[in-house]
Amino acid sequence: MRLDGVWLRYRRGEPWVLRGVDASVAPGEAVAVVGRNGVGKSTLLKLAAGLLRPQRGAVRDRPARVGYVPERFPADQPFTARRYLLGMAAVHGLAPADAVRSVGEWAARLHLDGLLDSPLAELSKGSAQKVGLIQGLVHRPDLLILDEPWEGLDAATRAEIPAIVRDTLDRGGRVLISDHLGGVASLPEVRTWELADGTLAAPALAPVECVIEVAVAGSDVDAAVASLRAAGHRVLGVRTPS
Repeated sequence: MRLDGVWLRYRRGEPWVLRGVDASVAPGEAVAVVGRNGVGKSTLLKLAAGLLRPQRGAVRDRPARVGYVPERFPADQPFTARRYLLGMAAVHGLAPADAVRSVGEWAARLHLDGLLDSPLAELSKGSAQKVGLIQGLVHRPDLLILDEPWEGLDAATRAEIPAIVRDTLDRGGRVLISDHLGGVASLPEVRTWELADGTLAAPALAPVECVIEVAVAGSDVDAAVASLRAAGHRVLGVRTPS
């Protein structure tokens, strides 16, 4: 999917929210949209999802199956969680039996199964956010867009986000995600788009760190440490047999 020279503002005469944005997301790739509050991250995600149209430029090669999870799920709707989710599954083209199965599986995974027959308006903020997350996942989207997905969720559900992202990438999907809580650090390898003043800095690969243990003979420890540091690695410690 590509954003080609995209410009967007909400009303004529107002400042441009996005100005000349060029970017792309490949199959199997995750991108984190970062930047201070109010720079247009949510606008960019809505544009990618097809909920907004640019005044200039175009969004090209958007996958047919898009899952959009808003920062705040609008729970003031006259449905139970189950009825709403089954309805959204139908909108996305799932057959009734497949919709029932998928909603049930996601509700169980996110510990919402006991609240499926509760009215949306009576759910806690965290439970309503789970409904918002499930509606974006129920149809196995090829483009998953998560706007501040850690916001309002309990710790157990927040811990599911990296696995959800990995599942999507493993089947060739794309993921766009915004975050200001630092949760993106727990995700699989992810590129960043830094948004400022309506434009994107050149996308870069987020640094990935891992910890490894190296076994060497006792007489070679000093040389091994020096070699690792010379290659740019950090040595966290040296452990010798007791």
